[in-house]
Amino acid sequence: MRIARYTTGEDPAYGIVEGPPGSEVVLALQGDPLYIGLVPGEGEIPLEEVRLLAPVIPRSKVIGIGRNYAEHAAELGNEVPAEPLVFLKPNTSVVGPGDPVVLPSASAEVHYEGELAVVIGRVCRDVPRERVGEVVLGYTCANDVTARDLQKSDGQWWRAKGYDSFCPLGPWLATGLDASDLRVVTRLDGETVQDGRTSQMIHDVPALVAFVSSAMTLLPGDVLLTGTPAGVGPMWPGSRVEVEIEGIGVLSNTAVRR
Repeated sequence: MRIARYTTGEDPAYGIVEGPPGSEVVLALQGDPLYIGLVPGEGEIPLEEVRLLAPVIPRSKVIGIGRNYAEHAAELGNEVPAEPLVFLKPNTSVVGPGDPVVLPSASAEVHYEGELAVVIGRVCRDVPRERVGEVVLGYTCANDVTARDLQKSDGQWWRAKGYDSFCPLGPWLATGLDASDLRVVTRLDGETVQDGRTSQMIHDVPALVAFVSSAMTLLPGDVLLTGTPAGVGPMWPGSRVEVEIEGIGVLSNTAVRR
């Protein structure tokens, strides 16, 4: 199932996306499915007539995982961590499909990082890996935008990872998905620059959720970014970045200079 958050020019709403490519429609839902479940609304709208928004706006936090693909760690000259390398991005960094990624004046080296994102569906703590499926609402595409030069100079990552617009999510939320071996592709201006599979993760989704929830409570709508394959590189004003994940769809955003 594909759950979209969208607008037709009025307040954001939620709906289920159905239909073949090119002929999709959005079936309206009542309220926020994170809190009231999937309650059918009234009417359907052709997908082409709505503007898709980020499928979730985290009420609490976005949790990132660094160096979770061995080849990506190697391309930046880093060691593979024994445990997941966790960082936080603010919820104000989240934008949706088609929204601009704003390149800050403080950085001359802003990179794309295409990733699978996990969306948490219920309050949870100390989740054993065999029960992680019970707390995951679904999955979406993410671009963990990173100011690489600030990441190196600052020594910690709040600024490098946390600028407004540095966490595009979309195009919708895919539920009932087996995330163990999905293809993750990133294209820069139409050219494939990243091509990996989630089976290449050092720590898989159950391990990540179990590890993070051992330290902090996860809330409905929290987003967990699972790391990026090799092939990261710079974005420039006008660069179009597409993140495509098997079984989900394509997230597209264009970079602009502030």
